[in-house]
Amino acid sequence: MIFRYLAVLAEAPLAFVILIAAFTASLLVGLVLHEVAHAFVADSLGDRTPRRHGRLSLNPLRHLDPLGSSLIFIVGFGWAKPVPIGPNSGRNTALIALAGPATNLVVAAVAGLAIKLGYVPFFHPFVAPSAADFWAQVWTESPDNLVGLFLGTIVLLNVILAVFNLIPLAPLDGFRVALGILPADLARQVARLEPWMPGALLVLILLPFIGGPSLLFDVMGPAIDFLLRIFVESADLRVV
Repeated sequence: MIFRYLAVLAEAPLAFVILIAAFTASLLVGLVLHEVAHAFVADSLGDRTPRRHGRLSLNPLRHLDPLGSSLIFIVGFGWAKPVPIGPNSGRNTALIALAGPATNLVVAAVAGLAIKLGYVPFFHPFVAPSAADFWAQVWTESPDNLVGLFLGTIVLLNVILAVFNLIPLAPLDGFRVALGILPADLARQVARLEPWMPGALLVLILLPFIGGPSLLFDVMGPAIDFLLRIFVESADLRVV
């Protein structure tokens, strides 16, 4: 993802720095607050498991997963270390799981406020590699454009994090949501598939990069576009 802009680094170093800063901010704020929200809701509902594991902390080292964090820079979305919850959470499991994606949407809404109010334009880095030079020039035309790029990237990445994490595959939140709302017998059967799901998820992520179909991106695209229109009110938001 971010590496496609290495070619324009010499011509537009400021744009590249803004992109790195926005990706890092999304990583530290989006992923960390996502996990803290899980821990806080679980703790508020009486489950002290996250507290015992130190997951109520804002220290990024408590939450960031090396692979999931790296994928933020490579493909634009990822995950952190799942927050452990007690075995007796029951139906609260779905509420605890939903807290993370909901927090990402709050971050996106806050970051998108200046764009929504028309103070800065909306830009994002998900552009075709062949157009990277052109967009790098546009982004650096004015301070407003750079601010729009920074905020727009945070908005987009947090929307993607929210949508991605609601996919019902472990270790994502959508899997925990499914377990929390499915009938108990069916939830137990689905839970048996958990060990196989991370590998399947990684395959889905990598498929487009090895010439396969972009199944994951096709599923996520409509939801991402819908949420972006809510947060930044742009008419041309298709992620490319």
